Amino acid sequence: MATAAGRKRAIPEASDGLEFTIITGLSGAGRSEAAKSFEDLGYFVVDNLPPALIGKMAELVASSANPSRVAIVADVRGGVFFTELSRGLQDLRELGIPYRIVFLEASDDDLLNRFEATRRKHPLAPADRVVEGIRKERLMMESLKEEADLIIDTSGMSPHDLRDRVRDVFARHPAEEQVQVSLVSFGYKYGLPRDADLVLDVRFLPNPHWIEQLRSLPGTDPAVRTYVTGQRAYGEFVRRLRALLDATVPGYVAEGKSYLTVAIGCTGGRHRSVVVSEELADYFRERGHPVNVDHRDLDRD
Repeated sequence: MATAAGRKRAIPEASDGLEFTIITGLSGAGRSEAAKSFEDLGYFVVDNLPPALIGKMAELVASSANPSRVAIVADVRGGVFFTELSRGLQDLRELGIPYRIVFLEASDDDLLNRFEATRRKHPLAPADRVVEGIRKERLMMESLKEEADLIIDTSGMSPHDLRDRVRDVFARHPAEEQVQVSLVSFGYKYGLPRDADLVLDVRFLPNPHWIEQLRSLPGTDPAVRTYVTGQRAYGEFVRRLRALLDATVPGYVAEGKSYLTVAIGCTGGRHRSVVVSEELADYFRERGHPVNVDHRDLDRD
């Protein structure tokens, strides 16, 4: 499988200020998948922005200072594409905003197979053979390819391979190669969270609800935590759960998963699930993963 990417010249170093990345290249070469990868890295991504508006958008972003990294997907469908793109890049230079051009290409056979698999028409050959559209676009884009800072040949690449390539080149901080974790404690009596990737049922632990002095206290209270963590089954459960996550989470990261939602449920969502969620939050933070904790049913009666 050919997964190598050719670099024409060194990519400009990413700065801590505003920067633009122009994603372009041949239709079917993976622009949309690359855009998703940039989005996962925290870029503000705009698909098919008319190149003439690049300067205007840069002014708006610069005035607000947020977001600091922008990726724009541009294709050659417009008849004045190159004139407008040149004008847009000139606007960035005049504003002093660094930019990079990422050009995606693939072999004719790969492009043809992808169009046949999706049954799409080539944008430059709406009433002609796909192979003719590929030929036209390759000729039209040759000069832009020469100006690219990075050329990625996606021939033989899977979407996962392309995500890895983008992450390897453009991840600014180690945290960007981690998975964003959302922990949701909930009560089964109120229903499961619909967006959970993993669901843990901790109703096997003794319920503090039946301890009168603990019943009205939330799972964040030290007394409730002491009760739950002091149960005989708790220590072994946490040990095995950590081992399970040690085996699975690196796989999620390797597969390019950017977000992981873990739901932890007990009967009412006020005690046991809250304690275990906080335990898991410590686990993920120890391993450098950004964590958000939501005790969904903590305040329900």
